[in-house]
Amino acid sequence: MLFNSLGFAIFLPIVFIIYWSLANKKLAYQNIFLLAASCFFYACWDWRFLLLLLFSILLDYFSGIKIAETEAKGKRLFWLVLSISINLGFLMVFKYYNFFADSFAHAVGHLGWQVSPWTLKIVLPVGISFYTFHGLSYIIDVYKRRIQAERNFIDYALFVSFFPLLVAGPIERATHLLPQIKEPRAFEYKKAIDGLRQMLWGLFKKIVIADSCAGYVNFIFHDPGSYSGSAHLLAALFFAIQIYCDFSGYSDIALGAARLLGFDLLRNFAFPYFSRDIAEFWRRWHISLSSWFRDYVYIPLGGSKKGPAKNIRNVFIIFLISGLWHGANWTFVFWGLLNALYILPSMVLRTNRNHLDIVAQGRLLPSVREFFSMAITFCLTVFAWIFFRSDNLEAAFLFIKKIFSRSLFSMPTTEHLRVSFILPLAVFFIIEWMGREEQYAIAKLEIKWPKPVRYAVYYAMFFYVMYYGSGIPQQFIYFQF
Repeated sequence: MLFNSLGFAIFLPIVFIIYWSLANKKLAYQNIFLLAASCFFYACWDWRFLLLLLFSILLDYFSGIKIAETEAKGKRLFWLVLSISINLGFLMVFKYYNFFADSFAHAVGHLGWQVSPWTLKIVLPVGISFYTFHGLSYIIDVYKRRIQAERNFIDYALFVSFFPLLVAGPIERATHLLPQIKEPRAFEYKKAIDGLRQMLWGLFKKIVIADSCAGYVNFIFHDPGSYSGSAHLLAALFFAIQIYCDFSGYSDIALGAARLLGFDLLRNFAFPYFSRDIAEFWRRWHISLSSWFRDYVYIPLGGSKKGPAKNIRNVFIIFLISGLWHGANWTFVFWGLLNALYILPSMVLRTNRNHLDIVAQGRLLPSVREFFSMAITFCLTVFAWIFFRSDNLEAAFLFIKKIFSRSLFSMPTTEHLRVSFILPLAVFFIIEWMGREEQYAIAKLEIKWPKPVRYAVYYAMFFYVMYYGSGIPQQFIYFQF
């Protein structure tokens, strides 16, 4: 069930009404209903994968209890390793087995050995990377005594499968979400309105901006090298916009829907394209994943406290894993390692914490230095996105070669370019810049803008969403991860 589909537009109000009608009854009834709704939501993709989700939930639930029940270090470690191994095992089989099998056959083929790898004809379960990481963070936190093992199965199952975050995050922590699940929730009108506002902004970013960019992006990337360098550059810029509006749009809808139900999920994006260096970009892009890798991989490896050499090693490990997490393709590996190279100088020179504030905070415009810092960071990011989007490394290098050809100075093709979205695109960037100090761009419209202007903006966004979303709903990019 897509957030931008008619089905979800029917599903969410029904869930909202029934859920809050249970508010005067036991909290357990609300949680049982939310769990049932979340299972239905996931089963709409493929009911067979619901069984895999339930197995993962049962595994981590009982492993957490076993870890909590014993003080023997060996037994606690056994249950930790068992849970991690099985969870990652499923992830490896469904997501990476064919990739490594094909890569092995290709590698030995260069040595003159012909190998026909045995591959699996399986479909990647939607959201498996996200709910696997939910479970892993929980079981590790229980082992580290950061949280008590959850004894209420309904509450734990809801933590993992809560439908707003189930298929594409944000990647929640048990320390943050489980307490909210266990506490009584009362309906708050202002909180619900804020949730609807964030959902509208997310739908606008996804349907109007991201999906409009997608047509041109798919057209050029499908046949790299066949069009002018200017068309390739435009497609690269549009993909940077597309992936941001697509994924942050999903996150806005998820956070808004959760707020309608009385929950506050982790923020996942903080205007990353206004970053002044790559380190700042990664503090603002897919925040829940970046912080997950920091807390559960980078710091346990020693972080930056084991000397420069190991710090460099740890940075490359993190970005290598991040690349592989995004997909089973060498393009993602290269994308991850390229970002590691980007961020390495700031890590070595210890300038990676230089920009912890918001750019041009309290000012309308950035300084000249801030502007050029943002421009350079954005260009580096766009360049890396080419590898992320390309089908293979050969296509990526062909794409880049075309950008740096003489045809860069010619007029780009306008085929599949939706000219009508240029105005909302410009307005989008203006609103994003004006709202960069908030949790999301239009969070404070009610305070900062006059009422007629505010409602004009709301109605205009709603009109654009309805107009651009009248066709077949387009899947979110991160569903494939």
